Amino acid sequence: MGDVELAGWTRGQHTYAGTTHPTYRRGSGPGVVVIHEIPGITPQVKRFAEELVEAGYTVVMPHLFGTPGRSISLGSVASAMRQVCVSREFTKLALRETTPVAGWLRSLARELHAELGGPGVGAIGMCFTGGFALAMMVDDAIAAPVVAQPSAPFIGLPGRAADLNLSPEDLARVKERAAAGCQVLGLRFEGDPMVGKRFDTLRRELGPNFLAVELPGREHSTVTTHCKQEFVDAVMGFFGERLQR
Repeated sequence: MGDVELAGWTRGQHTYAGTTHPTYRRGSGPGVVVIHEIPGITPQVKRFAEELVEAGYTVVMPHLFGTPGRSISLGSVASAMRQVCVSREFTKLALRETTPVAGWLRSLARELHAELGGPGVGAIGMCFTGGFALAMMVDDAIAAPVVAQPSAPFIGLPGRAADLNLSPEDLARVKERAAAGCQVLGLRFEGDPMVGKRFDTLRRELGPNFLAVELPGREHSTVTTHCKQEFVDAVMGFFGERLQR
């Protein structure tokens, strides 16, 4: 896949189970993994990540698909979708199945936590990757998971609108960790059709340990393209309470 440098960010890479992806890192303080949405690390994703850096976090952005720094367009979305659809690292339609890339992301979080210490690492996934932060929560290294407009598996066939992109075993572990005090923050616009009924599922499965911030509207990208300050403030408060100790 194509790759360019992001100004001000240090390019690295992480390898787990024979799979290597580039990473971009910046900042100091507790660790946060920012998982980009489709079509990739857009200028809007980069801007949100830089807000976290300015707030006192070490931010690592894995580059999973797309071209870093490329703006959102029909072409960039189509190109990223082609990469996603042919890759075996991502589940697109399967029910009750954890995305395979979760193992790589958990390993990245463990490495960051081992380096930086503290209570754990924060993680935020967006849109197609929204549920990835839940899948990472299976590992104790994740102390602050944020699920922003989760949109996988893709809605369109029966049952998918409420699915969390987790295997039954991983869902049981997520519920166990939530019950032990690891709360989950969710962000969405109330009328966003791509989120489907997933917030209902999260409320049912996690109860009061699912903290939802929902704003009126049918927009989609809560902290990037359609960013609202209320969403950003919620993320900052969530990470601050759980990571800044």
